[in-house]
Amino acid sequence: MPVTPTFRAFVEGQLGQIVGITSRAMFGGVGLYGDGLFFAIIAGEQVYFKVDDSNRSDYEQRGWAAFHPFGDDRVMQYYEIPLELLESPPRLRPWVEKAIETARAARQSK
Repeated sequence: MPVTPTFRAFVEGQLGQIVGITSRAMFGGVGLYGDGLFFAIIAGEQVYFKVDDSNRSDYEQRGWAAFHPFGDDRVMQYYEIPLELLESPPRLRPWVEKAIETARAARQSK
């Protein structure tokens, strides 16, 4: 899904209040890096954070959806963040920190 420049700038601005952000266009979406770690994806008008067994249930309990980039049953290890949360950097901070921690753990396990 294509990402509009306006939405990308908004997301980068919100996340940038929490951690240094870099981004890279990828397959029509945008990959987001914090502390040099790939922890989030923008696809269309939606942001997805990295998950693993340590934090997946936090997303599922709230009914937030998994990222299905191929339109089938295959799921990537990313879950959506609602716009309301993205609009509030203080409320968003623990989610960003945990997603970066998850990305760090994934890197270390390789």
